[in-house]
Amino acid sequence: MEPQVKRQKVSVCDTDSWTAYPVLSDEQSQDVELMEAFAAPIVDKKKTSQLVKELNSLYPLNGLQHIKRVRACKDKGSHHPLEVLVCLVSDAPDMKVVSIDSLLPSEGVRHDGLGEPFVVKVPSRPPLTRPQFELASKHWPTSFHEDKQVTIALRGELFNPHQKALMHMYMISAVTAAKAGKEMGMEAVGAVVVNPATQTVIAVGHDCRGDHPLHHAVMVCIDLVAQSQGAGCYSFDKYPACSFSSPTSDTCPNEPDAEASSQPYICTGYDLYVTREPCVMCAMALVHSRIGRVFYGTASADGALGTKFKIHCQKDLNHRFEVYKGVLSMQCDDLDRLDDHIQKQSLEECV
Repeated sequence: MEPQVKRQKVSVCDTDSWTAYPVLSDEQSQDVELMEAFAAPIVDKKKTSQLVKELNSLYPLNGLQHIKRVRACKDKGSHHPLEVLVCLVSDAPDMKVVSIDSLLPSEGVRHDGLGEPFVVKVPSRPPLTRPQFELASKHWPTSFHEDKQVTIALRGELFNPHQKALMHMYMISAVTAAKAGKEMGMEAVGAVVVNPATQTVIAVGHDCRGDHPLHHAVMVCIDLVAQSQGAGCYSFDKYPACSFSSPTSDTCPNEPDAEASSQPYICTGYDLYVTREPCVMCAMALVHSRIGRVFYGTASADGALGTKFKIHCQKDLNHRFEVYKGVLSMQCDDLDRLDDHIQKQSLEECV
């Protein structure tokens, strides 16, 4: 069986109607966590290096290597152009009145080099994305090792027009499959598996839970990919929109070693396009099938790739993959609204 995918031209205006954004881990997407610290103005700029050395010895900022010890004073009219972190509030001695003398022992650090302390907030962990870095830097200077691909992706600029045109075409195929499934009484969810190296569609599927409660669109597609490799467990012959391409040298990655297998492990290196965010079962199936990337159109209340869970970011799993959301979001939202409308009609008919 061959996937019935119509190769169509995609205009720039079509691809401009949506943007694919990455679904990042909680560590990358959450707000910056702040903690309180005591800072003090440096009275004598010439003593800065010595003060930093002494403070590092007395109050080392363990686990906070991302925080810079000294910053320029935000008040441009100040007589003291530099400020230094003395210590975390949690590390300070218990005292009723805070002064530079109470924070520092009588020996060890030159009190005359510092002014009176004040409380500032500093990021408790290193920023992982540019938005986190920009927010953290508003409080205190912070080191940042930028992943430029993540920065570009967060701006919605990771994919060029040609790539977006292909992504648009693949998701259109998933939407078409979803509509075909809906016409046969299934939920309006469609999926497409693609080999991005050859721009070849490997499998097209839709929800088939009329036959089996576990036949979600993603599960159907994974089984169809397995069938394309000579395996698979189920027959979807009665669903014309569910199909797969026969394995050829064009659909499998080239191996430099002639003795190496020309077949990937199910979905290794492949992309999945699905109209609705996968559930936990489907997300774990994607982990086990070694999917390369997942693109979905609309979120789901129980979604496991960004909404309720982020299975693809779990560090204790033996495979992780990239996830992007928002591809053809309006068209995929329309499919969900169609499902909701039909379910409402069915309930009204029952009443």
